[in-house]
Amino acid sequence: MNLNQVILPVNNMESASEFYRKLGFTQIVDTPHYARFECPEGDSTFSLSLMGEHFSNGEVIYFENRDLDEWISDLKAKGIEFEQELTNEPYLWREAILRDPSGNKLKLYCAGENRKNPPWRIGKSA
Repeated sequence: MNLNQVILPVNNMESASEFYRKLGFTQIVDTPHYARFECPEGDSTFSLSLMGEHFSNGEVIYFENRDLDEWISDLKAKGIEFEQELTNEPYLWREAILRDPSGNKLKLYCAGENRKNPPWRIGKSA
């Protein structure tokens, strides 16, 4: 089993698509109500779906990058604003928080080996 994609609600497809392209994602589908993007590494994709003006999304989407500090610096140079600057978290991840134009919360992070194998990982079960 593998995760195929996540779909985020947006209230303005044009500004949301521009934002994600600016973050470095490759847009592979472009319609007035739906857009899909490939991540720069791996096979993961995510999509945007046009919703009405008002919606509520409490989800948090994480995007990992081994060169996090450089990526954040590049994004700031492009005018991307962050809600939380790069922080070394107690759960051994380094992350920054921002929101897309529709208010969806994103965390850009680097966890390395701790992403799937933190010191407190439990054993595998059958």
